[in-house]
Amino acid sequence: MTLDTLAFAGGFKEPVFEAQAAFRTLMDCMARPGTIGRINAAVMPPAPLNATAGAIALTLCDHDTAVWLTPTLSRSALPGWLAFNAGAPVTEERQNARFAFVEKDAMLPNPSLFAQGTQEYPDRSTTLVVEIASFEGGRPLVLKGPGIRTEAEIAPVGLPDMFPHFWSENRQNFPRGIDLILVAGEELLCLPRTTALRVKEA
Repeated sequence: MTLDTLAFAGGFKEPVFEAQAAFRTLMDCMARPGTIGRINAAVMPPAPLNATAGAIALTLCDHDTAVWLTPTLSRSALPGWLAFNAGAPVTEERQNARFAFVEKDAMLPNPSLFAQGTQEYPDRSTTLVVEIASFEGGRPLVLKGPGIRTEAEIAPVGLPDMFPHFWSENRQNFPRGIDLILVAGEELLCLPRTTALRVKEA
């Protein structure tokens, strides 16, 4: 298939039903950080973005939400796919992006480079959607904060060693800051800016 052909294929088959189901899953995971959810929407975004990240894009993005993509995603058919299926424009300016997508094995940009919102409008920030390899088998991280009864533990594979430092910096200017959606295969996990994170001691 050509890039133009790929841009018109692989969207939601039942847009209203599938978007509502995906949105409920996202909101539940955002309200309960560290909880792993699953989206089963049958979408096929252009490679290298995976289906779950594609479903998230179609659920959250529209003509009012500028999207930032990694260089690899920008060179794929994804910009056209987002435009056709969601009406979402792509921007090269990270500060203008409401959502940003990072494919598996790509370098994670420093979250501080994206829109942080303002004290008056903290929601005017970027949400990063980042694909990783797995939620098991990596360095154990302990989560605390709203939506977590005591502590939660995750062990993601595919985040950079500097991620705990990035996240600590992200929380310093609360209520400003980015929110993060991690995607591994069909599973997803949300880390809102309210969540504190530390590396588990051996």
